[in-house]
Amino acid sequence: MHLLRAIGFFHVNMLLLGTIIGSGIFVSPKGVLKYSSLNIPVSLSIWAGCGLMSIMIALSLTELATTFPVSAASYYFLKRSLGPSAAFLSFWIKVFSHCLGLGTQTLLIGSYLIQPFYPGCPAPELPIKCLALAILWSFGFLNARRMKAVTWLQTISTVIKMSILCLISLTGLVLLVIGKKENVSRFENALDAELPSASQFVEAIIQGCFAYRGSLILVNIAGDIKNPTKVIPKSVISCLSIIVVFYVLVNVSYLVVLTPKEITTSDSVAITWVNRAYPSMKWVISLGISLSSLASTACIILSASRIFYSASQEGQMPLIFSMLNDHHSPIVAVTQVVILSTVSIISSNLTSLIKYIGLINIFNDVLCMIALLKLRYQKPALPRPYKVCLPFIFGTLALSSFLILTPLIQSPNIDNIYQVIFLFSGLLVYWLQAYLYQHSDNFKIIPCYLQLLFNVSPSDKQDKDILAE
Repeated sequence: MHLLRAIGFFHVNMLLLGTIIGSGIFVSPKGVLKYSSLNIPVSLSIWAGCGLMSIMIALSLTELATTFPVSAASYYFLKRSLGPSAAFLSFWIKVFSHCLGLGTQTLLIGSYLIQPFYPGCPAPELPIKCLALAILWSFGFLNARRMKAVTWLQTISTVIKMSILCLISLTGLVLLVIGKKENVSRFENALDAELPSASQFVEAIIQGCFAYRGSLILVNIAGDIKNPTKVIPKSVISCLSIIVVFYVLVNVSYLVVLTPKEITTSDSVAITWVNRAYPSMKWVISLGISLSSLASTACIILSASRIFYSASQEGQMPLIFSMLNDHHSPIVAVTQVVILSTVSIISSNLTSLIKYIGLINIFNDVLCMIALLKLRYQKPALPRPYKVCLPFIFGTLALSSFLILTPLIQSPNIDNIYQVIFLFSGLLVYWLQAYLYQHSDNFKIIPCYLQLLFNVSPSDKQDKDILAE
């Protein structure tokens, strides 16, 4: 038994577009503008720059996904290049990144659905969190049962999202062309605004990069994609180029309709924009954003569960996580992702969540680039269906190092200590679970009971899939 390669080119594009266009473009404008010191040219430049940086990272990781077309390809590759400790650290980062991302996504959806019932004031946290939990567990169940339902749901979701982004973008362009003073006045003296400090600039980039993080989903689900060596590079280049253009236009539209202060004080920038531009349509747009973001939740669960699946097959997690049910889904891995995401929903500070997600993901990108360079040096003759340009790898390394080191040097604070502790606690967990697996019989017996409970069977090794390719 093994994962089915059931996702073709069309659905891969829909998955990629729909996953990237998630909560980021509706939340991150607040953080980017805030850390840009309300400087509009800097803010828009960061959105474009983050898009180009994401393309470089995605193309670099595409080489890994096409060379090793398996689930969680970057983790699988790191284990063979930098060793088991580095691979488990990457697993640790990715799992918590996905779970924090799920928490952010579901809280945003809950906020969009609840906020219209509280016009003129913030919605209370309790109903938002309860709705977020209901959404999370519902889509966890869907992931465990019907893979095709997830792909079709994401296709419909992507169409809705692109329609909303088109509406926002076109409205902003039309208002700029009309040239009303209230709409264009913010751009007249934009170059005279205060420039952000280096540490603020880095924080703004981290907020912007969060909106593009979904681009790595194809690396995690490479084991589910038909003909991944050809499909993944085409999808990454075409979809990311489209999204960069849309993100810049959407942010221009936000700034045409709203003042920078209004954007930085809003937790739901898109809803605030709709209330100003199309007050009679606020319910329709709010419902559209919420429904379209629902499918992204299912895709993040899909991506995170494949990381557990791969780590289990490589012996770094209990075997139960790689066992499949009758629907060829790693149901235990899906359940674990949902449980961890439930914990993350307790914290509702979305901007802080984004900052932590961004920093730990950047560190993971550095690990992957180092491993990629090492493999290029050690195995130059290894067949590579897609080979990225070396300047992209070195550029990603340089930018990532800058983003990590600048806040530590310019403005060190207690958050930096927490982030370092979190990273290295991953190694502690790795050594602890390795010790328990070798010396504790209960650690081996518990999966047997879980196998009976979830009615799952062991899956074939991913190495067989690579040989079959």
